[in-house]
Parts: sequence; structure tokens; C-alpha cells
Amino acid sequence: MNYNGQIHVYTGSGKGKTTASLGLAIRAIGKGLKVAIIYFDKGGGFYNEIKIIKKLKEIYPERIKYKSYGISRMSKDRNFRFENNKEDLKQAEKALSLANNWIKEDLNLLILDEINTTVKTKLLKLDKILDLVNNKPKELELVLTGRYCPKEIIEKADLVTNMQDVKHYINNNIPARSGIDY
Repeated sequence: MNYNGQIHVYTGSGKGKTTASLGLAIRAIGKGLKVAIIYFDKGGGFYNEIKIIKKLKEIYPERIKYKSYGISRMSKDRNFRFENNKEDLKQAEKALSLANNWIKEDLNLLILDEINTTVKTKLLKLDKILDLVNNKPKELELVLTGRYCPKEIIEKADLVTNMQDVKHYINNNIPARSGIDY
């Protein structure tokens, strides 16, 4: 690439933060760029986008890599666990460690999905994320997604999109749907 990489933030209470970052990933892969995605606190294996990312990796093994961290927060009866345990903290630290390693590699785009949320949920310290952002190579396009993005990260970003929840079907007791919402 012959331009400086930018820092993107997709945040806010509305739907579409991960979806936007994956659209960017698909566009970059189509152009022949090297893409890496790290999922923070998205374990459990039920996120359907992972299925297509695995297929893309089979087709373009040199263009995409990903890793998902976190233990499932959803029970079989679809209740959600909000409190953190020791394994949640360990998984977040592993994800951050990998991000610090991958940021040094020859990548064009690095997506850190749900990293913004880790500060609010006390999985990671803001200063560790800021260190990562400050170490971004000049050419790397860096994307940070998740609600509750700290103002310090927003200030460093070149592009900030605030997904605003204007109307959502969940308010009509329609649960999250596989293939559409996850």
C-alpha cells in the first residue's frame, strides 16, 4: 500500500459494528490485502461469521487469519452471564497479547472486534489498549469495534462511526436470530 493506514472505531448502542468491520475485511481480501481479525470476549463458537471466515481462509490462506477469545456467556436457555470470572480475564489478556504480536506482522488490516467493550467490562485496562494503538505501524489499517468506546481511543481515531439504536426489534420481544444477529 502506498498510503498511511487509518484508525477506525465502530461504536455505539446500535447494531452493525462487527458487520461493518467484516464488510471492510471482505473488501480488503478481495483487493488482495492481508487481513487479521481478533475477537475479544466472543467465545462459545456460535457466531456464524466464523463459518464464512473459515471458508475464506481455505480459499485465501495467505490473506486472512483470525482468532476468537473468550468463554461463552450464553447458556443453553439463552440467558446471558455479565459477571467476569478468572478465565474471562485470562482470555482477554491472551487476545491482547496476540494483537500486540500481530500488529508487528506484515498486515494491511487488523480488526479488534469488541475490544472497546473490554474497558467498560473491566476485562482490560485502557492504557494497555492505548499502548497497542500507539504502536500501530504507519501503513496498517486498524479497526476497533464495540460499545462504550473510551474517549481516549476516539481522540486517537481517524474515523469514528457511532451506530445509533433508533429502533430495534428486540424491544418487541424478538430474540437475537442466528444468521442475522450472530
